[in-house]
Amino acid sequence: MKRVPFCHQGLVRIACVVLAVAFSLTIPQAQPGWEIRADQIDPGNYYGVTLANGMIGIVSSAEPMQVEDVVLNGVYDNYKRGRVSNILETFDHVSMALEVNGKRIGRKDIRSFVQTLRMKEAELVTSFEVSGTGVSVTQRTMALRHLPYTYLTIVELDVSQAAEVTPIAFIRAPDHLRDVRNLYAEIDRPHVTIPLMTSVGASPSGQHVVAASNSFVFDEPHGTEPDIIHEDWDFNMHLAKFTKQLKAGERYVFAVVGSSCASAHYADPHNEAERLTIFARLEGRQRLVDRHRDAWAELWKSDIMLDGDIRIQRDIRSALYHLYSFAREGTAYSLSPMGLSGLGYNGHVFWDTELWMYPPLLVLQPEIARSLLEYRFQRLEAARQNAFAHGFEGAMFPWESADDGSEDTPVWALTGPFQHHISGCIGWAFWKYFEVTGDREWLRERGWPVLREVAQFWSSRVERNGPGRYEINNVIGANEWEENIDNNAFTNGMAKTVLEYATLAAQELGQEPDPDWMHVAQNIPILTFEDGTTRENATYNGAMIKQADVNLLAYPLRVVTNPERIRQDLDYYEPRMSPEGPAMGPAILSILHNQLSDSDKALEWFVKSYRANEVPPFGVLAETAGGTNPYFATGAGGMLQTVLFGFGGLDIGQKGITHKEAVLPKGWKRLVITGVGPEKITIEQLQ
Repeated sequence: MKRVPFCHQGLVRIACVVLAVAFSLTIPQAQPGWEIRADQIDPGNYYGVTLANGMIGIVSSAEPMQVEDVVLNGVYDNYKRGRVSNILETFDHVSMALEVNGKRIGRKDIRSFVQTLRMKEAELVTSFEVSGTGVSVTQRTMALRHLPYTYLTIVELDVSQAAEVTPIAFIRAPDHLRDVRNLYAEIDRPHVTIPLMTSVGASPSGQHVVAASNSFVFDEPHGTEPDIIHEDWDFNMHLAKFTKQLKAGERYVFAVVGSSCASAHYADPHNEAERLTIFARLEGRQRLVDRHRDAWAELWKSDIMLDGDIRIQRDIRSALYHLYSFAREGTAYSLSPMGLSGLGYNGHVFWDTELWMYPPLLVLQPEIARSLLEYRFQRLEAARQNAFAHGFEGAMFPWESADDGSEDTPVWALTGPFQHHISGCIGWAFWKYFEVTGDREWLRERGWPVLREVAQFWSSRVERNGPGRYEINNVIGANEWEENIDNNAFTNGMAKTVLEYATLAAQELGQEPDPDWMHVAQNIPILTFEDGTTRENATYNGAMIKQADVNLLAYPLRVVTNPERIRQDLDYYEPRMSPEGPAMGPAILSILHNQLSDSDKALEWFVKSYRANEVPPFGVLAETAGGTNPYFATGAGGMLQTVLFGFGGLDIGQKGITHKEAVLPKGWKRLVITGVGPEKITIEQLQ
């Protein structure tokens, strides 16, 4: 297949990476749309924002200097939601406390409490005043992008009158960790003393060992640092603290650095957590900040800039920030619907990754997208075993995947045995990576083995009932409210598509494809009503639907390409889209309206795809309108697809990433997408 790196049509200017750099230099550092400020914080209606680096996730709290959750990617064990694994909530080694003049400060003791997520620097800045003391606190916390297991928090204390302050660093064990051991040591060297607090424990079943450590970082010369007091409170918590007498008008700055890992990452997590903390401690505060910011500056070379609506600009950046935070290149970890924002959906991996979160990352961060695919490749054998257990050939990927790639869906949920379209979604994603990158070596070693096995699965999955009736029966489609149905539109469309992609992959590598793949693809039916409208499944009769199903045939599958047919399906299913469904359905409708040149409708559905799902105080996304389970990274992926593949006019096909002129909504003056594809080019779309 001959690839063209990038194509365009219409009056759209496309600049090379050199022009992208020149453009970025004209944008002020403090440009609007980079910060989310929360200054009306209600602890009873608070949903935290996440600081993450693809490995650790730290969720903010409404309590000063505290965090709500700390989770570790790639570590699962059976606890909480019954009989299946859950991503591990690990030690809280991030939370702190402060005593002023001998009194522990709580929420009721402060005023002017503001938290600001600075997305460009990927840090949460918290500030408050301690009432009646003249003490002002500013805290900056970040999950260090360049050190995947490590965080840094910097505290500035400004006093307008003399005060005694006692900062306190904790390590707390959640109740589900077992055999917790708390340790403290001071490592003395001629030039430095490193206070090191550590906790080690076992995961609920004992499958994993987890460890966390932290250390104060001082600016004072060696020998003049504050004296550290270590206290063991009980087996679930210990702390380290120091006391300083501050004069009126004085500013005092210190930091805490900490690391956490598990036996899923290292054979010896105890020692490794301490080594990583010592390493970070000796790197020094400013070097850590600089390298963290440099890493994020590299990520932000792939950005979406909107001129004309500052709120939507901020919302787009928030979605990008979260997807960038929840994944990282060079790993074999994937994305959960809730990313690293807590324990939602057990931290499992669904179709949400490949169909919703993956496409924006593939366009803007191909190396991160490759990590998501590596997660699936390394679990291919488990998918083969799953197919074998169900009487099929090839690879049948699980609906919910965690550690080893076996099915991890709770037994009471029928999605596990029946939502087979996920195998197609995975094969689809693998081929799209090759279309974007043209990496033939990767295709041979990674893409082709997966596509071959997925195609073999669908060849064995169909029931061959005659020409045009190679049926796929007894499934659950994208619309999960219709269970155990036959010939679901999306499932059948995805099976047809991935069988074609497997054939293309074989031809690209000079191999002879199995002729049965295209034979099966040509005989899988897409059902219609009498008037030609696509029928969602064999028994569907117009009920409300949870989310887009039929409309996915037009985008992203391109199984339906005729504009009249797209409009017909859109007109039928749009009023049947439940307002109680997840965010992704409206995003698809927005893209299709855009492709039909109805920018007003496209904008209406774009806003519906996320704005009603925002929860206070940061506007993080819940899964549904009125929901409260942030952060729904799947919804962020759908929303970003609307911007990139709808308003932005991008597409992914045999010529790689292509572009055609699209219509911007009223009020949008200019849309600039930088760092697109492996070539890192820039697109500018004008009103």
